[in-house]
Amino acid sequence: MAATESTMLELGTAAPDFSLPDVVSANTISLATFAGEKGLLVMFLCPHCPYVKHVQSKLAAVLKEYAGAPLGIVAIGSNDAGQFPEDNPDGLRAQAAELGFGFPYCYDESQAVAKAYQAACTPDFFLFDGARELVYRGQMDGARPKNDTPVTGSDLRAAIDAVLAGRPIDPVQRPSLGCNIKWKKGNDPAY
Repeated sequence: MAATESTMLELGTAAPDFSLPDVVSANTISLATFAGEKGLLVMFLCPHCPYVKHVQSKLAAVLKEYAGAPLGIVAIGSNDAGQFPEDNPDGLRAQAAELGFGFPYCYDESQAVAKAYQAACTPDFFLFDGARELVYRGQMDGARPKNDTPVTGSDLRAAIDAVLAGRPIDPVQRPSLGCNIKWKKGNDPAY
């Protein structure tokens, strides 16, 4: 399995707007959906990636702890479902049901949103403050499928807690590591 690091988009970058269908509710989700929240977590996930599978149960558990908090959460699947059929809307919906996601899981069929966020891998995490400026991007924690580090969500949790408390986040952040986004032929960005 080839590992790809996140691009580490520049801190302070404004959250790119998007308008995508939620595969669970069929509602259209955009930045405006999360107006008034102190923070917004945008995650690029998929069902097939071993890196996502390694962390997904703990990720779901950690995010359930923030139910009712002023934190918007959205997962986005951007992989080419032609190459990876399990990453199609039905696969995303099944993953959301299996893990009990209480937040939208959107399908980015055109891959335009992944490009706008400079998403490079799954999982890839982007946390924005109330002004929708990027304050954290990087790993959930140091766990990987082939290391003995326990999956805790410590890095992501610390960043979320800081945003919700209005505290600054350490700008020294480690990139996420995972499967590369499966770009459609001719759609591979040059970041």
